[in-house]
Order: sequence, then C-alpha cells, then structure tokens
Amino acid sequence: MGSETSSLRPAVCQVVGYKNSGKTTLICELIRLLKAKGCSVAVIKHDVHGFETDRPGTDTWRQREAGAGAVAITGNEQSFIFESRSRELEELIKAFMHYDYVLVEGFKEESYPKIVLLRNEADLELSSRLSGVTASAIWGELPEVIAEYLPPGQRWFGINDTSEIAEFLWRERIFFQNFNI
Repeated sequence: MGSETSSLRPAVCQVVGYKNSGKTTLICELIRLLKAKGCSVAVIKHDVHGFETDRPGTDTWRQREAGAGAVAITGNEQSFIFESRSRELEELIKAFMHYDYVLVEGFKEESYPKIVLLRNEADLELSSRLSGVTASAIWGELPEVIAEYLPPGQRWFGINDTSEIAEFLWRERIFFQNFNI
C-alpha cells in the first residue's frame, strides 16, 4: 500500500481509554495486521506521567545533562531524537506524513478520529464526552449490552476482534485521512 498512498496524508486514528484498558496491546496488534496488508505504520504515544528514554552514563545522556536542548542519535537502521520540550500532536503527525497510518495512543482531548476502549459501563461517559469517537472496542462477555448505550451509528467491536478493527481501519482509510494539519 505504501507506494499507492505515498502522495496522500496518513490515516490517523487515536486509540483512547483509561489506564490499563488495553490501548498498547490493541495498537501492537493493529500494527501487525496493517503491516501484513503492506502498510507502513507509525505510533505516537502520549504519556501524562513522564518518561525517561535515555540511560544515565550514555553519551546522549551526558550531552543532555551538559545542557543540549536536543540530541539526535542515528545508527544502523534506527534514529532517535531527544528534545527538552513537549510537542503538539499535530506537529508530531507532520513528522510522519510518509507513513500510511499513524496510530495515536492517548491525547483524549484532540479531535482526530478515535476508537475508545470501554472496560465497563462506567467508561461509557468517555465515549459521549470526547469528540471524534468513531468506534468503541468493548471488554467483557457481552459487549452488545454496553453497545446499546453508545451514540446511534457508532461502530463497536469486542476488544479481541482485532482483525475486524484492522479491517475497519483499512476499509475506512480515506475517512481517517480526512483531517486538517
């Protein structure tokens, strides 16, 4: 797919939900399934708790400790950029324009198309509160019970129906490409 969509924008889909709702697990499975269709996939993760990707004592860590505002490292088939600032989602997506899909973990308040993960009925408020909710992935034995409380027309899947979710992203990719950046 990469060559036929290279001039198009990537299909962007946010995967949102509360902590431990399965966002990372779902995204990893979607990556595998979309890559099997020949698609290139990038991921952007929002971490409100802070994170550390560098290790004390490495060259890049020492350079950052010395005061560099940004440090880039590149080597055999991989690159990494450390910056002492956060970035807006829109700016990060622009960096991945050459990918077929950009899957975004988190950034609940952004307005890109979303799949919201629902563990129970208490999580339903998330589906109605957020903008851009296109589909829900529902935990539990009877997802149709929770699904009846979703807004009319909203797609839903069982949390383990990853092949169906990937197929939905594939079939609706033009919709997921239709955003403003």
